[in-house]
Amino acid sequence: MTTPDNRPIRVGVQLQPQHADYDTIRGAVAEAEQIGADIVFNWDHFYPLYGDPEGKHFECWTMLGAWAEATERVEIGALVTCNSYRNPQLLADMARTVDHISARAGEGRLILGIGSGWFEKDYQEYGYEFGTAGSRLDDLDRDLPLIVDRLAQLNPAPTRSIPILIGGGGEKKTLRIVAEHAQIWHSFGDADTLRHKNAVLDDWCAKVGRDPHEIERSAGVGEKDIERAADAAHEVGTRLFTVGIGGPDYDLTPLRKLVAWRDAATG
Repeated sequence: MTTPDNRPIRVGVQLQPQHADYDTIRGAVAEAEQIGADIVFNWDHFYPLYGDPEGKHFECWTMLGAWAEATERVEIGALVTCNSYRNPQLLADMARTVDHISARAGEGRLILGIGSGWFEKDYQEYGYEFGTAGSRLDDLDRDLPLIVDRLAQLNPAPTRSIPILIGGGGEKKTLRIVAEHAQIWHSFGDADTLRHKNAVLDDWCAKVGRDPHEIERSAGVGEKDIERAADAAHEVGTRLFTVGIGGPDYDLTPLRKLVAWRDAATG
């Protein structure tokens, strides 16, 4: 794996916007920033992914705009935006706007996390064409250059080059798209899986002429044995570690453990 060891360790938390009132979500964001998270993510769905399938749920990007105003230090983003749900030109403008809202000392804090989509209920209920896994990846491949081009045309321009995070581990299409477009790649799995996927991504970088050191390796870690899981993922090159926490209560104990692990690992 080619990710340089001197890349800083970062910690993220995904506050899943389900089964909770917004006041509770807002409080969890403030607490996550106080605890020391580097990034606070939500997700881009219209219905809960677990628990009551018709339970409380909120929309991703309007929430990110609110988080941009409500926070001061943490980066924010979706883990991940579904490419199918918005016109790519519009998504670029939304990202630029949230970037400006989040700016402190002249620099925005948005990470543009994006993926091809998978949750069929969202598509059915909101009238989007579900297609196939392959067609949705083809759409993502088509739309990412449009997003980048629109970001370059907007007035005012983004405050910084907005980092693109791409989620997914498919070896034939997804990792090639990551090699071409992403600054951060997010995946899941144990250390052996991450080691293998990292090697595949490095191979794609070589094929498309991209320096693999430019891509930060990110992984989700579960709440069980979180320090051990983070150690194992770090050993194979992961530098951004994110734990997912759902409503209605948002117990941030796993985030506290992960932040303490980061601080001990970095001295």
